[in-house]
Amino acid sequence: MIVFLGSPRGFCAGVVRAIDSVEIAIEKYGPPIYVKHQIVHNSYVVNQLEQKGAITVEKVSEIPEGEKVVFSAHGSAPSDFEEAKSRNLQVLDATCPLVTKVHNEAKKYSKDGRKLILVGHEGHQEVKGTMGQEQMHLIDDREKTNPNLPKWEKNTPLTILTQTTLSEDDTERSISTIQNNFNNVVVRNDICYATTNRQHVVKKLCKMVEIILVIGSENSSNCNRLREVAESYGVQAKLINSPKQIQKEWLKNIKKVGITSGASTPEEQVNVVIDFLKPEKVIPVVGANEDISFKMPEI
Repeated sequence: MIVFLGSPRGFCAGVVRAIDSVEIAIEKYGPPIYVKHQIVHNSYVVNQLEQKGAITVEKVSEIPEGEKVVFSAHGSAPSDFEEAKSRNLQVLDATCPLVTKVHNEAKKYSKDGRKLILVGHEGHQEVKGTMGQEQMHLIDDREKTNPNLPKWEKNTPLTILTQTTLSEDDTERSISTIQNNFNNVVVRNDICYATTNRQHVVKKLCKMVEIILVIGSENSSNCNRLREVAESYGVQAKLINSPKQIQKEWLKNIKKVGITSGASTPEEQVNVVIDFLKPEKVIPVVGANEDISFKMPEI
């Protein structure tokens, strides 16, 4: 068996910043440090941080008054900040700067008098945070045949924003549908560099392998999109969090395996899977170079 290993893969700059925020806060203030929502969508990372003294909660109301809390990389609605203030919490905001950019776009275009459409996945934490910024209409890019278009006049000035971790191809289809139904449309395609780069590498892998293993957690949007991209190119793909989830029949008579990981997946999870497979050799498949880093929040 030969493993074709996609690159870039794994942590993006926003994830590094978020995880570092929790670790620095624990080191500076001592445990416990509360984290509102999983800091990133990876159970391995969350468990590691909890062993160091982080406590993950879903609601601000679960945090004792006067404590310190890190808001996750996915972004939070203004109401969460207001509730934290009312509870005298010290908030360390680890929202990814590229998500903050979407929030700022929502405020700008709303102030300009334009209606807002967000292309994203209903219920995802990032979508909740973005929709909390301003009034907007959500279109789920997974609704391929009957998207839930708003009942606005055709000439309504509107701006399209997007969740940062979507499939490029699905998002482009949703944007085209909106543009075909409205005349005055500004498109702010906010899919982040890391999501785009990892999807491009998967498309390269699809030309070389018989199956792709995406390493990451089931609730990771960008990991799920990698799996879906591979499947859309006709290649079998599985999303796994550890070698324990690999089923023997997946690899029966398979000689070329592609491996990649989502933007919230640590490299050690990838290495464990490769060690389990015991390939004859590992061949890097390299896409875009990533040298982006973000300034840390004040802690």
